[in-house]
Amino acid sequence: MSGDGWSRRRFVGTLARTAAAAAAFPAATACGDPSAPGRAATPEAPGASTGASGRESGTPGPRPLLLGTYTSVEGGGKGIGLAAYDPRTGRITDRGTVTGVADPSYLAAHPDGRTLYAVNEREEGAVTAVRLSDHAVLGSRGTGGAGPCHLSVHPGGRWLLSANYGSGSVAVHPIDASGALGERTDLVTHSAPPPGPGQRGPHAHQIVTSPDAGHVLAVDLGTDTVHTYRLDEGAGTLTEVARARTRPGAGPRHLTFHPGGRHAYLANEVDNTVAACAYDPDTGRLTIGEAQSTGTGSGTNHPAQILVTADGAYAFLANRGHNSLTRYAVEADGARLRLLDTVPVGGDFPRQIAFSPGGGLLFAANQRSGTVSVFHVARDSGELRSAGGPFASPVAVCALPL
Repeated sequence: MSGDGWSRRRFVGTLARTAAAAAAFPAATACGDPSAPGRAATPEAPGASTGASGRESGTPGPRPLLLGTYTSVEGGGKGIGLAAYDPRTGRITDRGTVTGVADPSYLAAHPDGRTLYAVNEREEGAVTAVRLSDHAVLGSRGTGGAGPCHLSVHPGGRWLLSANYGSGSVAVHPIDASGALGERTDLVTHSAPPPGPGQRGPHAHQIVTSPDAGHVLAVDLGTDTVHTYRLDEGAGTLTEVARARTRPGAGPRHLTFHPGGRHAYLANEVDNTVAACAYDPDTGRLTIGEAQSTGTGSGTNHPAQILVTADGAYAFLANRGHNSLTRYAVEADGARLRLLDTVPVGGDFPRQIAFSPGGGLLFAANQRSGTVSVFHVARDSGELRSAGGPFASPVAVCALPL
């Protein structure tokens, strides 16, 4: 979104929400109760039992799916949604809700799989820890900023990183042995460079660690900048070491790395483009390449999240407005993206996408339609095949398969 402040992020995606999606979720379901009535996303697709790619076929039984939402908008969720998915068919069933977590619009799991972290995307932003074994809320800590919209766990598992969209800042919190969060150890506000065209200030949209864990990169939509930091793993503090600028008005939103570790791909929300980037692991310097098409034509479209397959062969982009997923071939050892096609996402306003752990499924959280779409990902071609009809989830802004 352009520079109208973090509150616009919360409400812009709910305007076309269907009443049916909101009505599908009564307020009272037991938190994490595995005996809660199941609600299937779709009947099993014919021929889907082995999975389109085969990468999930050996995974036994259902797997957890966590769902982020806004709790403070009309028709929103009651907390973090709990579901399960069949890793072979993509079929989703409802498992209840973790209540007591406000506006959990983005989710991330600890590397040890025991704790879930959620942003609380409110004016007085916070982050919350939830124990996954029994869905107990372990407490919340303030981020020191407004509207946190993204978080990630440093690969060492000792630090939680979060991005405050509204105030244009990034925060660090320690993680103790139980998975609970300590008081914030650092807060860095993006006071420079000045805001880009149409922006009123900085808007930190993502914070992520490089594949070699040597640097932390923060994407700021408001200043058209990607900041690179070093994290002091003893003190939990950030020191800026490099800064990369997109072309003015691009509005960078989300960065993802190629598994080779020397290239990354940037989704630009405002000017509806993507860019392949070179990355130097020694210095942390990101070099942003030329803007490329999303394949969505001349209509209004806001790219959201971009993902790369584990083998580095294909990339996928979620398109809000065009309501599609763009598929790219990754070439030249990660240095180049080649547009292949777009596929309808089967929902309205895909805010976030995620692969299942084995990579055989892709999940798309569709904010305005209040649904989650599931696709099989073909191993050899990266082609997407729908796993069936969408799963109802109120104001779906994040889907995290475990």
